[in-house]
Amino acid sequence: MSDSFCPDCKKHTEVAFDHSAGDMVCTECGLVLEAHSVDETSEWRTFANESNDNDPVRVGGPTNPLLTDGGLSTVIAKPNGAQGDFLSSSLGRWQNRGANPDRSLILAFRTIANMADRLGLVATIKDRANEIYKKVEDLKSIRGRNQDAILAACLYIACRQEDRPRTVKEICSVANGATKKEIGRAKEFIVKQLEVEMGQSMEMGTIHAGDFLRRFCSTLGMNNQAVKAAQEAVQRSEALDIRRSPISIAAAVIYMITQLSDDKKPLKGLEC
Repeated sequence: MSDSFCPDCKKHTEVAFDHSAGDMVCTECGLVLEAHSVDETSEWRTFANESNDNDPVRVGGPTNPLLTDGGLSTVIAKPNGAQGDFLSSSLGRWQNRGANPDRSLILAFRTIANMADRLGLVATIKDRANEIYKKVEDLKSIRGRNQDAILAACLYIACRQEDRPRTVKEICSVANGATKKEIGRAKEFIVKQLEVEMGQSMEMGTIHAGDFLRRFCSTLGMNNQAVKAAQEAVQRSEALDIRRSPISIAAAVIYMITQLSDDKKPLKGLEC
């Protein structure tokens, strides 16, 4: 825990870091102070050829069990101070041209990581999305399909399975041009393919209106009193037989609460 100034409490209070959601939360009122925290776990790289500083603590990247060689490969570099002789340059060109069986996977994993970082998602969700993509890629059934939509759909499914769901609209905002319809179709395709492969239904995780409420309220800048009222309304709605999307229920509750308060929000701003 650390201290930070909370705009709702109007004072410096202790804040807690929710590692699973990537949120900085005030321990006094529960306000999300920061919703897109960057994963600060170690990600070392070697600078041996870039400076004379030999730091033994800096090592290569972590191994990846989803890749053929674990993500480790030998790179032929020029000796320090060398201008480049024929042998080393030829070997370097040969290596760059060489067929790397994991090249497409590495690019896909990098794209998933970029999308996850832009949404403030934690490493466990990235890893799950990578696993899903690897399973689908091994089936050789995604050739000719929209790659950006496939990767975005893997991230959407991973969020659901890790109980940190995101809306399709949120995923679409970082999907490099893939539309909501394309991502939806890709999601259905992936689920169908994996269910056929596993011979059983694929667990997606149940979503509830409360899964989205706190994030929606924080994005809209709602005060602590309005957030608590919205949370109570959502809890009471769970006892009712409301056959609507949890996202729609969360948005409807927020709209009603804001209309009853002095800080009214336009309906257009609640599109999810």
